[in-house]
Amino acid sequence: MTHWCLIAVCALAAVATSASDVLAQYKAEFKNSLVVGPTGPWGEAAVKFAGLLKERTQGRITVVNYFDGQLFAGKQTTEFKLLEQGVADFAMGSTINWSPQVKELNLFSMPFLFPSYQALDAVEEGEPGQRLWKLIESKGVIPLAWGENGFRDLTNSKRAVHTPQDLDRLKIRVVGSPIFMETFRALGASPVNMNWGKARQALQRGTIDGQENPVVSVIVPYKLWTVQKHITLWRYAIDPLILAVSKTTWDGLTAADREIVKKTAVEVMAWQKQGARAGLDGSTEAVDMLRKNGMEVVTLSKDEVAVFQSTTKPVYDKWARKVGAELVKITESIVAGAK
Repeated sequence: MTHWCLIAVCALAAVATSASDVLAQYKAEFKNSLVVGPTGPWGEAAVKFAGLLKERTQGRITVVNYFDGQLFAGKQTTEFKLLEQGVADFAMGSTINWSPQVKELNLFSMPFLFPSYQALDAVEEGEPGQRLWKLIESKGVIPLAWGENGFRDLTNSKRAVHTPQDLDRLKIRVVGSPIFMETFRALGASPVNMNWGKARQALQRGTIDGQENPVVSVIVPYKLWTVQKHITLWRYAIDPLILAVSKTTWDGLTAADREIVKKTAVEVMAWQKQGARAGLDGSTEAVDMLRKNGMEVVTLSKDEVAVFQSTTKPVYDKWARKVGAELVKITESIVAGAK
């Protein structure tokens, strides 16, 4: 190799190295959107994700968590749009809140479809989960890992709920998704749609009677026993989380950093899911805590659940058509095999 060729090769290498460094510098802050605060498995996982990414990328990727819906100004069902538009780089979001933009995610909100954690895991890991991720990706959002808010159980301040008749005219706060409104109307309740911040105030003031949320992720961290005496464990809907990244952000990362992000997401969300099930899966610790704090706990039998299931079947059938008959049929088959 001639002297001049050697100089040219070295110059090209220097330029390539310089370009790589520029790519890996990125912006000073990557925004991560959450509807909840920093407590509980959901919020704690966001803190863990940000910390590990900063460490593993030597500070190249600094994630700042925007808790309590700061990025979407309280309108939690618009969070997915922030990812589509690149306003948020990451989001650790509920499938419920993303369902207005991805209607197939209502699969997890169909009343009494998922009887167990095992059934849910099998669906997420199987063909339904793969189909859902492709749908999300087609909208400019890259799903990285499943997490979990949990099975949604019912609390209220008025009376124990064993049957649909016990829900008669109770004002129950539900999230802003039509399937929840329809489910509770079918059960004879008076559902009220409001964001979680306002709901907490309404529960304290007694202007609503109850709400439905997961035990470990919401009921325990927010100490709802201070305003709600009764809880019914009925697992009427499940609320998976998805940690995702905007395609705009994803495409701007180097291949090596994309690998770090993906690996970290999978690791953190597996940890998060375990936390969301703590004291409920193979343990009664979480339920014991509710009783210790004065809550009257009702655990429905299979026969009692069947009555609720029958009462809400028209809602189930309607939403099976909206979600997609084939997707629901495949899910039902997996669920039946996982029981």
